[in-house]
Amino acid sequence: MPASQSLSPNVRERYEAMVTAGELDADPAQRAIIDKLDALNEALAERRLASKHSPLGWLFGKKQPKEPLKGLYVWGSVGRGKTMLMDLFFEHAVVKRKRRAHFHEFMNDAHERIHAVRQKIKAGTIKGSDPIAPVAAELAQETRLLCFDEFSVTDIADAMLLGRLFEKLFDAGVVVVATSNVDPDDLYRDGLNRDHFVPFIKLLKRQVEVFNLDSPTDYRLEKLAGAPVYISPLGEAADREMERIWKALTQGTKPRSDRLEVKGRWIEVPQTACGVARFSFHDLCERPYSAADYLRVAHAYHTVMVERVPVLQQNRRNEAKRFINLIDALYDQRIKLVISAESEPDGLYVATSGTEKFEFDRTISRLTEMRSQEYLAEVAR
Repeated sequence: MPASQSLSPNVRERYEAMVTAGELDADPAQRAIIDKLDALNEALAERRLASKHSPLGWLFGKKQPKEPLKGLYVWGSVGRGKTMLMDLFFEHAVVKRKRRAHFHEFMNDAHERIHAVRQKIKAGTIKGSDPIAPVAAELAQETRLLCFDEFSVTDIADAMLLGRLFEKLFDAGVVVVATSNVDPDDLYRDGLNRDHFVPFIKLLKRQVEVFNLDSPTDYRLEKLAGAPVYISPLGEAADREMERIWKALTQGTKPRSDRLEVKGRWIEVPQTACGVARFSFHDLCERPYSAADYLRVAHAYHTVMVERVPVLQQNRRNEAKRFINLIDALYDQRIKLVISAESEPDGLYVATSGTEKFEFDRTISRLTEMRSQEYLAEVAR
């Protein structure tokens, strides 16, 4: 719902409507988080009205609390609905200056901005010696609400930067809502020089309320259990089944497009919701993507859907090689795959020579294993 339509959009109402429609199962743990998300959205609406830029600022400004507004950090096991709740919250958030990003995408952006400012300082075009302050000011000007999917810290450069950057963002009034698979106290556990990172954890816990989404059900696995995740042959029936699985996995959540950055290049994601990404074969394998690109996709989503995979002849070796790399990346990271294809795996690549012919034997084996309930029950790496 656009911010201009309501001052207090209600995530709970949308959630309950989805439950009533049978799109998802009611979950007490999810409902508890939803109440917190709605309360935060109402507080954001009040502060927006109280701002000097609002026509009603004179009325609400006196009620403006002095303490900073706390965000939310929701953590829990995979498949518990964290991304679905984030989807609903971001859709209904009243803040106009809002940004949703995979955490690693945001940090890549921050590093690039800092590098650019350092170059300007070096060239003497801007004054000062600290590049973080102007970058934080720029980010805070662009974004009032930052929503992070899969908050995790694995990179030493990110770990060293986080404290200084986010201290300034929080001072500027930026509110953070994040989902993660780990408790904040376990972020960057066993990382290099972790003692330097601990102050950031303390800062984060002061600025957000921490909630464990302690649901007993892995809804992602529940939706895939018993479902035909490899659908063949192609045709209207296959398209209908892919659409049915998409709706089941995304629980009726409105999809959005996404972009993933890899070393200055972009991977276009046509549809994503609830941690599921939906591509056609053309989207992923008829474009010049590399193994690193497919690994980036595997890191961004817990489930990937690939539609309309054709039988490939030897004159399409490039597409076959990309498909091999795609399946390798998803398999190695234990990402769930739902696929519609013209043929069963052993008939997808028709060739008499070339390295792809032999490599495709591994792809056949992996596609077969990725259909098994044992594979579907594994946790993504």
